[in-house]
Amino acid sequence: MSIPAIEGGTPVREKKIYYGHQYLDQADYDAVVDVLKSDYLTCGPKIGQLEEKLCKLTGAKYAVVCSNGTAALHMAAMAAGLTKGDELITTPITFAASANCALYVGAKPVFADIDDETYNIDPESVKEHINEKTKAVVAVDYTGQAVDLDRLLSICRENNLVLIEDGAHSIGTLYNNKPVGSIADMTTFSFHPVKTITGGEGGAVLTNNEEYYKKLLLARSHGITRESSLLENEPDGPWYYEQVDMGYNYRLTDIQCGLLISQLDKLEMFKKRRKQIVDMYNRAFNELDTVIVQKEIPQSDTARHLYILRLNTEKLRIDRRQFFDALAAENVICNVHYIPVYYFPHYQRLGYKKGLCPKAEKLYNDIISIPLYYGMTDEDVQSVIDAVKKISDYYRV
Repeated sequence: MSIPAIEGGTPVREKKIYYGHQYLDQADYDAVVDVLKSDYLTCGPKIGQLEEKLCKLTGAKYAVVCSNGTAALHMAAMAAGLTKGDELITTPITFAASANCALYVGAKPVFADIDDETYNIDPESVKEHINEKTKAVVAVDYTGQAVDLDRLLSICRENNLVLIEDGAHSIGTLYNNKPVGSIADMTTFSFHPVKTITGGEGGAVLTNNEEYYKKLLLARSHGITRESSLLENEPDGPWYYEQVDMGYNYRLTDIQCGLLISQLDKLEMFKKRRKQIVDMYNRAFNELDTVIVQKEIPQSDTARHLYILRLNTEKLRIDRRQFFDALAAENVICNVHYIPVYYFPHYQRLGYKKGLCPKAEKLYNDIISIPLYYGMTDEDVQSVIDAVKKISDYYRV
């Protein structure tokens, strides 16, 4: 059932506010134009410059940038040595790529349940799903909050597993005052426009492991190398190269790298504003009994990508879909992150069934992603708060 605007049909704001939006300024435009005027549009110097900047930001020894966050996960799965017959444990509350990366290499995704309060993967549930086939864990920093890296690393070390941190949401987040990107065996980033920084598209894998780094380089570019130590035959000349492994065309252009280098200069500015918005939301919504605020572990200084409102349906006369529609009628356009991955028809055809992760499934039924992005004004934020309060008051039990 669709819910119209209430109280005479007058919404809290006249113009729509959407759940996410990129922020670009003149420095970003200039950075792109500079690359367009240069000798290289791809495979040029901006690749190394961006990778160096990511290493400096995170403290990781190595960074390999690539075409998108999905490619980053695929490359990480390849570097971890996952293959047919292996299993990879991840969360169902994520974009499909976190699980698909196992399928790409012939492995099987296994879904662990979430923590009820943080909504991140539950380390105890991870432990319950480990067997002799398990080779890796993909732990997603959902909304930007770091997963419990101490416990997950301990579990992975005890069981000889590779920990891949899916940091698509969490660039700029600190865990125990250490930047995300330098802690797990590999960490992946995404630079889609709704993320904290953007290159239009783009991704990266960061690691401190030189062996993984070399494998990532090959995976990114067709498995082709000119490096003399990797060549199996004598070169015919300076043009010579070899394909020494299976790889893909997951390269990032210099155009995108130029934009990302400029965007990284604004990361602290983006993080500060997002934290201000989250604080405004938290103070407002902690006063309501109709919604539940996501909890944050003390170890995580979070650069929040998403703000999740969980509805307390026992206090409301409407369900999540109706609340969602009511917000839209108030010109607050939201989203839902995420549908549990194994709900999708493709996964159902692979034999996955509903009921695997009860906490994750209950969460999905209750959540809405409300607007959060750097360009939001205080007035925008207040409009979202007013809309949530207005609907809560009107439909309270």
